[in-house]
Amino acid sequence: MVGEQETRSEDVTGYTIRNSRYLNVTNRCSLRCRFCPKFNGQWTLGEYNMRLQYEPDVADLIQAAGNPASYDEIVFCGMGEATLRLDTVVQVAKALRDRGAALRLNTSGVANLVYGRNVAAELARYIPSMSVSLNASDEETYNLHCRPQLPGTYSAVLDFIRDARRAGADVTATAVDGLAGVDVKACERLAGELGVRFRRRVLDVLI
Repeated sequence: MVGEQETRSEDVTGYTIRNSRYLNVTNRCSLRCRFCPKFNGQWTLGEYNMRLQYEPDVADLIQAAGNPASYDEIVFCGMGEATLRLDTVVQVAKALRDRGAALRLNTSGVANLVYGRNVAAELARYIPSMSVSLNASDEETYNLHCRPQLPGTYSAVLDFIRDARRAGADVTATAVDGLAGVDVKACERLAGELGVRFRRRVLDVLI
């Protein structure tokens, strides 16, 4: 229908930052992070309005990825938790991998808890690189800033990181510098103990 097409055309399903192509999979998330722009009334990322009126299907996302040869990587990200649409992410990842895409997942690391199984290993079969939002070196600080809806989220994030690494993924844990009580150096040490890389993120910079 014309009205539906007009609404769909306004949604930003794919967007480019530097030479990476990002896929805006969903706005849903099991966290309510105090530092997330959407919980502060801000849905824009640079020139892009990240608020989705609908969730793009597999074909939409593959089309939004464009030509993988044009980008350094294609990243499952957006302003939400992509793994809440696990089947869609896996199908898109398979298709893009077959086209030679370098793939990465930006995730909160909640998927194992949400689905009750080792989703990290399943994802690692198709997405070789993952950035996981560790965000704190202890559960109390994590809960203060990330406000998880599901009990046990912090320990589940640590399990996800371990499981993804064991499955062979190139995992980078991240933390946002500038949040009260967050010890970035301690986060980096924890990442080392988990056997993964670490990247410091800057407050108010989404990517």
